[in-house]
Amino acid sequence: MTTVSTFRHFDELQPWNDRHDLLECIAATEETADVMTFTFRSDRDNWFRYLPGQFVTLELPVSENEPVFRTYTLSSTPSRPFSVSVTVKAQATSIGTRWMFDNLRPGMKLKAFGPLGDFSFVRHPGEKYLFISGGSGITPMMSMIRWMADCTPQADVAFISCARTPDDLLFKTELECLAAQMPKLSLGFIVKNHNPRDGWHGLRGRIDAARLSLLTPDFRERTVFCCGPEPFMRGVRDMLKVCGFNMDRYHEESFQPAAAPAAEELAVRAGPGETDADAVATVTFTMAGKDAKCPPGQTILQTARAIGVRIGAACEGGLCGTCRIMKVSGEVDMRHNGGILDEEIEEGYILACCSQPIGDVSIEA
Repeated sequence: MTTVSTFRHFDELQPWNDRHDLLECIAATEETADVMTFTFRSDRDNWFRYLPGQFVTLELPVSENEPVFRTYTLSSTPSRPFSVSVTVKAQATSIGTRWMFDNLRPGMKLKAFGPLGDFSFVRHPGEKYLFISGGSGITPMMSMIRWMADCTPQADVAFISCARTPDDLLFKTELECLAAQMPKLSLGFIVKNHNPRDGWHGLRGRIDAARLSLLTPDFRERTVFCCGPEPFMRGVRDMLKVCGFNMDRYHEESFQPAAAPAAEELAVRAGPGETDADAVATVTFTMAGKDAKCPPGQTILQTARAIGVRIGAACEGGLCGTCRIMKVSGEVDMRHNGGILDEEIEEGYILACCSQPIGDVSIEA
């Protein structure tokens, strides 16, 4: 069978734009029994502009009328800009990821938001790095180390990958190949459990100060990036603090929603002398043709939901950018976590999940 495809040089292509373009799945690769890598290209043959370590939010048509949004870090590298990949693990309770396992195949197209995110050595440069990953938390590290292998192979990186069993160590063979090409890349693998039939002769147990010092004696001199389940990252944070590590050089990937503002802060925002009744704003949703009252402390997204206006949202912490909408008029207090670009703000976009109206506001939703 002959595969026919168009070819255009890089300088003939435009950057992928999540407002206009879709992602087309071009490969679905099984990594382990419960982990798969999905690779996408632009449906308009564009190229992808992002930083190694950033994430995208996928709109998954799990049901006909109510898609779900899931945020995944990219495992691909921007040094190969014609496609992007996510490597995802299906948990027992997964809905969106399970749908991807069962349904997403080459040729299907998805709406996506991003790439976005601050978890990148580009945003937090250091002389040398320590990557610590737990399970599928390895994906942003793979994006960064793949970029380094392509663009700065002399980078000084200590890479520690932790998993439940030897079979759960993702990309181990590829990392060992990269280590052969990168003279300052050192690898450490730790598994929690193993079977005698695995033939595992590496470290066993959980990462702790003794194992960390054994694998990376100079860890205090490095900039640390950590990603994995929250208990894993909490354990790494506590371990580093006890070891006297300078936590200014510690960075972790988390999609936890931002904490709600305290009552005292809301009172400050409302302004002196104003009562709650005075501070209530009217939010107009122009496309739905609806108005709603928004008391202090309530976001645009919460106001929309209260009257049945649908705005897609995933992280609800100002991080993923899924709830980006156009503000037609009025002012808002937006406290995002990197989920929107400066140029998008200048164009009039806001994130509904972390924006509170300052007076009456009109929203294109």
